[in-house]
Amino acid sequence: MTHRPFAPEGRASLEPETAHRPCPVEARPYVLAATIIASAMAFIDSSVVGIAVPAIQKELGADIVAMQWVANAYLLMLGALILVGGGLGDRVGRRLIFLIGIVAFTLASLACAVAPTAGFLIVARAVQGVGAALLVPQSLAIIAANFPEDIRGKAIGTWAAASAITTAIGPPLGGFLIDLLSWRAAFWINLPLAAIALWLTWRFVPESRDKSQTGAIDWPGGLVAVAAFGALTYGLSAISEGQVPPAMIAGAIVLGLVGVAAYVIIEQRATNPITPPAMFRSKIFTSVNIVTVFLYGALGGIFFLVPFDLLAHRGLSASAAGLVMLPFMLIIGVFSRFTGGLADEHGPRFFLVVGPLLLGLGAAGFGLNLDNLWVGVLLPMVLAGTGMALAASPLTTAVMNAAPQDKSGAASGISNAASRLSGAIAIAVFGATAGVVFGWSAPEGARFGVIPPAGDVARPTIEAAFLSAYSAAMMFAALWCLAAAAISFVTLKGTAPPKKTGKAVEPKAA
Repeated sequence: MTHRPFAPEGRASLEPETAHRPCPVEARPYVLAATIIASAMAFIDSSVVGIAVPAIQKELGADIVAMQWVANAYLLMLGALILVGGGLGDRVGRRLIFLIGIVAFTLASLACAVAPTAGFLIVARAVQGVGAALLVPQSLAIIAANFPEDIRGKAIGTWAAASAITTAIGPPLGGFLIDLLSWRAAFWINLPLAAIALWLTWRFVPESRDKSQTGAIDWPGGLVAVAAFGALTYGLSAISEGQVPPAMIAGAIVLGLVGVAAYVIIEQRATNPITPPAMFRSKIFTSVNIVTVFLYGALGGIFFLVPFDLLAHRGLSASAAGLVMLPFMLIIGVFSRFTGGLADEHGPRFFLVVGPLLLGLGAAGFGLNLDNLWVGVLLPMVLAGTGMALAASPLTTAVMNAAPQDKSGAASGISNAASRLSGAIAIAVFGATAGVVFGWSAPEGARFGVIPPAGDVARPTIEAAFLSAYSAAMMFAALWCLAAAAISFVTLKGTAPPKKTGKAVEPKAA
């Protein structure tokens, strides 16, 4: 198979025989709505289950290990399959895989809602993860296939804004439904959302795929990808749990790394690779995915650490801590649509330099350990939210625009895999950093994030050790943000779109 060449500036050229004609202009709002609603199900479920855990545990009589797997089964399958989901959409049909993902997610949600035991619920959550791994990459791929490049950033910004808002309202909405009805309502709510998404997709979303691919599907690559990324996701997630034997964690991570190396070799030799190696010949595609790793890694580390400060050190309740963190998601929800449109006009470089710098300032602000809640927490939260609002949509748009049009599913899968795995890596790295620094001065037997009550003779020493560790880890996160900004500044020169001259031009196919 011959891959489509890349334009010098990193964007893919379109060959007539593989170009996809976008949907009619009047159908675009419905296409966007379908992708937003379907993605919202996956994003809400990833955030709302934590609120439901106590009620689930009480009703089903499950232990804490089972409750951890209620969350991890979903994340494990999502992390393992997201590359395969993106590649299958390009190969088989993005609309088809999107519909299959929605149906799988919906049936699994129904199974979760009626689960009689914790084991049944864990299996159903794993199937939910499979459905999410199929539908999430297709959301962006469908947008890329149906919105021309000059307005794609605005569309992706709208998608990102809606995703941020639904993620933000997920826990409060879930808590309300759980208190009013039952924890099962957190899963029942997916059914009407799925019905709307299915109808919109069936009615308005045209099918699109990579027409240059013929012959056998890359099953060997797919199986190795599932094993490799599943092992990595499990190993990295288990580090922060503290209950898995170190030898098992190390074995899973080593197996994952060996699997990733094997996957690279298989993809280089495959006729129809799930992750086409030619995509990485684009400097912009490669560098923007590296920026994704640093930026989302820093973000994952920051929000892994902040709850320790709010709950253990500052003594806030869970609901108060949730309110303190709410501005972050709301800022992204309000401003992402506008930054996506501005990036269409001016290029992504400015946003991918300034955004990470602001997120880094937010991390540094957290690390100053200021006692005043407004200055020590809320101001850094606003800085971090503004930074991600500037960077999130331009980052995603840059990835999708730098990939060949017929490889948009693979591009979305790679971008999602980069952000999710970097989050897992960051929790391990920043958690280990905090643990090591904490151990330097904490009394023997003390644990990071567990601070004795006022009046305990050990409290001053443990609190001082906690603050030192928290500050060190946050400053480390700020360095990751600085690295993301530096990579963007160096590698994204010349990515601004040509200035409009007012002359009539031929419309571009998306």
